[in-house]
Amino acid sequence: MLERPDAVTMRGNPLTLLGPELKVGDHAPDFSLVTNDMEPVTLADYRGMALALVSVPSLDTPVCAIETRRFNAEGAKLSADVRILTISMDLPFAQKRWCGAMGIDKVVTLSDHREASFGLNYGVLIKELRLLARAVFVVDRAGILTHVELVREIADEPHYAGVLSALTRAAG
Repeated sequence: MLERPDAVTMRGNPLTLLGPELKVGDHAPDFSLVTNDMEPVTLADYRGMALALVSVPSLDTPVCAIETRRFNAEGAKLSADVRILTISMDLPFAQKRWCGAMGIDKVVTLSDHREASFGLNYGVLIKELRLLARAVFVVDRAGILTHVELVREIADEPHYAGVLSALTRAAG
């Protein structure tokens, strides 16, 4: 497995990411995730849609909560064939509880806890913590990455305007 030492930091401490470094123009890799209702889901389930794949360490942390609530608010402005998927290693039960408590209804939360396939295929699995790094991948309707943002310091938020602009272009 490809290791990328010092790819991100947590409170300034370097961490190693497992998996490839994806770039704009790459085909979006497949993944096998679990919905809040314990149903399997893959990239193919969203074929033909524009997607923002948002990876976060844990919904139960302040920055992840702020980010997910922000994307939920922005998601209300998007067309029906655009999806924002927030992916973490949190258990599906915890994601469902958190979404209910926070009123999250536009973002789809998915769990990578079983196989870590998203983390490994998208190069965002933190070796030391078995959590996902903070990143956003925008996928166009053809399955091509049109925006990639790996947030260097995990405690920082992504650049929302850039993500939303890329998502609007991907939706075409």
